[in-house]
Amino acid sequence: MGRAKEIIVKVIPRKIANDFVKKHHYSGKVVPYSTLHLGCFLDGKLHGVMQYGHSMVKKNIVGFVEGTGWNEFIELNRLAFDNYLPKYSESRCIAISIKLIKKNAPHIKWIVSFADGTQCGDGTIYRASGFILTNIKVNKTMLLFPKGEIIADIVFRNDYKDPQVKKIVKNYNLTFTKNLWSQIKEIAKPLSGYQLRYIYLIDKSCKITVPILPFSEIDKQGAGMYKGKKITLAERNMRI
Repeated sequence: MGRAKEIIVKVIPRKIANDFVKKHHYSGKVVPYSTLHLGCFLDGKLHGVMQYGHSMVKKNIVGFVEGTGWNEFIELNRLAFDNYLPKYSESRCIAISIKLIKKNAPHIKWIVSFADGTQCGDGTIYRASGFILTNIKVNKTMLLFPKGEIIADIVFRNDYKDPQVKKIVKNYNLTFTKNLWSQIKEIAKPLSGYQLRYIYLIDKSCKITVPILPFSEIDKQGAGMYKGKKITLAERNMRI
């Protein structure tokens, strides 16, 4: 594992974490409901951030693991690293973060996270970290606007106060009315791609209630992606 063993993971302020994510995450956006912000340090400097928090729609996810209480699971909302960290750093940092959660928040039984196979990747880091693949679906939720903005459609369905919504309304001379969503659909087109859902059981006695998929299903469904490029797992393995 080399120098990855030297990485120090610790809690950092929200602002520092958000600034790093805006700079280094492919989306350039933060998740406002993240509550746990962990920094990954090497040689005394910040080179990675992990942000955990609740899921946007908890009621749709809480049942994925049998007998889960409302506050007994957490989502890995954002994962961002720069190019300074050595190989295997991401999986090591995730492993440390899980240990920290287990020690300091023992009520958390499992973690859920989503890989964006539309813009970024199919979850290589999650698989290397022991996460279980539980869903692959065609993702039509990411909207591409004429000027290049890419925003999840749920933002326009849930909260018109969101800064992204206000920016789009201004950029395209839209109006804040009940039919804003209809206006959005006229100018934006969904990106083609996939979303992959992963679960990690901190409490190994827990039982996942949704189907568990073999990783080979990623290639079978044509959902493979790495660093924003469409690629199969088989092709990726040939490059190693």
